[in-house]
Amino acid sequence: MSSIIRKVISTAKAPAPVGPYSQAVLVDRTVYVSGQVGIDPSNGQLVPGGVVEEAKQALKNVGEILKAAGCDYTNVVKTTVLLADMNDFGTVNEIYKTYFKGCLPARAAYQVVALPKGSRIEIEAVAVQGPFTTASL
Repeated sequence: MSSIIRKVISTAKAPAPVGPYSQAVLVDRTVYVSGQVGIDPSNGQLVPGGVVEEAKQALKNVGEILKAAGCDYTNVVKTTVLLADMNDFGTVNEIYKTYFKGCLPARAAYQVVALPKGSRIEIEAVAVQGPFTTASL
């Protein structure tokens, strides 16, 4: 049986991990992007502006990691959104839909007690490398 390749994905265009984990891991053609908060990679600080600006930055960070893995938002098949306040759900949806268009990924959203660095939102993603053909069921 041949071994499956596991590759760590890393880019300076997204924040360095704040703990003992990788920005993303590629296994076969599947990319697992670790949760991203609204940290500006240039200074390592949470962006000002609350959940709106944090969501934009978190999604930009996800995008940079996807790019480092040879993907973009169209390759994403699943996301998880963690919110400090579920009342931000609608606001986040408005931002989210500007990044994900067309064939939308599956998604879960949860309210949590706390997030790293006091952030209001964290987003993780699973993507698959390569071109897609969208089929209807």
